[in-house]
Amino acid sequence: MMQNLDQLTTPELKRYLSEHRNDEEAFRAALQIIMSRQDPNAPRQPYPFDLDDPEREVEAILREKLKQVE
Repeated sequence: MMQNLDQLTTPELKRYLSEHRNDEEAFRAALQIIMSRQDPNAPRQPYPFDLDDPEREVEAILREKLKQVE
């Protein structure tokens, strides 16, 4: 029996994903809810394999993030 996943908090959903990682239907349902909660305006980082020079570009992204933290 699947819980009402829409009413779970994100940490509860993550725990649910961990507990149901071998149940494809339950895992997919919970993952879709988590993904639907993402802020569409949040900055997105490119997937490294889509970059021309992944090593250099990922390093530049990480350096920029470190500057923001300092």
